[in-house]
Amino acid sequence: MEGRFMKTIHHNFTIKGSLHCGYFPQAKGHLMDITCMALLFMSISLMSVSCRKELCYNHWEHASGVKADIDADYEQEWEIDNGSAWEQNWDEDLFGCAYDDLRPDIPDGLRLIIYRESGHEERNIDAAGELVPLYEGEYSILFYNNDTEYLIFDELGSSATAMATTRTRTRFSLAGTGSVAPTRGYNPPDMLYGYYIDSYVGEKKFEADPMPVHMHPLVYNYLIVAEFDHGLKYVMKARGEIAGMATGVYLRSGTTSEESGTLLFDTDVCKVTDDGVLANVLSFGIPGYPYDGYSPTKSEGQAFALVLEVELSNGATKRFDPVDISAQLKAHPRGGVIKVDGFVVTDDEGIALGGGFDVDVDGWGDYEDIPLPIG
Repeated sequence: MEGRFMKTIHHNFTIKGSLHCGYFPQAKGHLMDITCMALLFMSISLMSVSCRKELCYNHWEHASGVKADIDADYEQEWEIDNGSAWEQNWDEDLFGCAYDDLRPDIPDGLRLIIYRESGHEERNIDAAGELVPLYEGEYSILFYNNDTEYLIFDELGSSATAMATTRTRTRFSLAGTGSVAPTRGYNPPDMLYGYYIDSYVGEKKFEADPMPVHMHPLVYNYLIVAEFDHGLKYVMKARGEIAGMATGVYLRSGTTSEESGTLLFDTDVCKVTDDGVLANVLSFGIPGYPYDGYSPTKSEGQAFALVLEVELSNGATKRFDPVDISAQLKAHPRGGVIKVDGFVVTDDEGIALGGGFDVDVDGWGDYEDIPLPIG
């Protein structure tokens, strides 16, 4: 067959050749035969190398092994409804937004931690999931979003102790309030999702195991509505604090920590409206609250209080007395609407020349971030 193929090529070139410049048509045909065959073998060789490189690059995806096709979706809820039915009875004019406007966004990426007997291993993957190589045998896998800025992740060596918390703050008292003691509290957390697979058994095979991952919110939003009886026209900015809130959450179970602290929120999450002050405050929720329902914890007898501070148009500041919101927080342990009213700024306070406003620290005093100790 090879001889006939070569002869055919030779014949095609020789019968069309012509004698000139001392060249014979047979010699010219042989040279062209060799050139064609060389180009053919070079093309086959390059194609083979290219294919080998491609197969090598994607080898683990196509070869027999343990792999999972992770498909992540997100429960974009900003509150757990415990009977208040805020979504069905939403007052958009009073709350300054639609109910759905408060839903958290999908994160930018995910981190998974594989817990095996030999230790744990962390990996970052796409927020929607992707195909990942895994190990043979039985182990557990923890998922949470990896795009947080202010959260601190502690005790990740064990899924039972893995926790997210945030940093403490020292916020100095406002001038003119009669208090020199600074407020010790902690920053609101970033949005956090989590999911835990208690037992996954990896088996070596060609197909990937489908792995649906339903990411649950571990941080929730409180919409604080503070209504004024008088003097709202003098209010320019607001900030506040909530005493008694959980300082962290366990990533595996979604249960909030038993530790409590004062959650400090600033002007960037507060808005002065025609009715009062609105604040969107992210929080882990109340202490010792399990993800899937309420059970008696130390927060059962704990008090929760809201303190509101305002900056007036004359440069003065006012710190209102604490408001007991214990009943509302126990009814809304993980997000919801907190309504407080009765705030008053007198005309004398609003018109008088203000004092204690330090433009160098934005009128609210300086603060210091300190790592929060976990008990």
